[in-house]
Amino acid sequence: MTGNVKYFLEDLEVGMTAKTQATISETMIDTFAEITGDHNPIHISEAAAKAAGFEGRIAHGALSASFISAVLGNDLPGPGAVFVELNLRFRKPALIGDEITAVAEVVEINERTGRVKMRCHCEVDGKKICRGDAGVFVQKRPTED
Repeated sequence: MTGNVKYFLEDLEVGMTAKTQATISETMIDTFAEITGDHNPIHISEAAAKAAGFEGRIAHGALSASFISAVLGNDLPGPGAVFVELNLRFRKPALIGDEITAVAEVVEINERTGRVKMRCHCEVDGKKICRGDAGVFVQKRPTED
């Protein structure tokens, strides 16, 4: 598959960054709960979330992390890359109405294996809510015969 590739391995440079934004909604949280089966009350009940010490219902951590997947799959490296690893530390939750910005930066390129290490984080109002690293395999530019 080379027709939809945004970046081949040879196009990438350490320091390249990309980001995407989304606003967390009740519908997103409810849909994510239905898809995953994670019906933890802090996600689906305002009262339970407040009783647990939150301002209101919180987004699933994996929902926030999915926006990192969106950056990697759509923007950098983009279509054609294979997302194989994600290691995140969650610092605080995203709430309904929060605008999340997911950011990915190329930090290491292995030209031999095609593996690229990305430093990633999600933020709300400029404050990181999660951070970590991702690994992706990126196609090399096809050789012309």
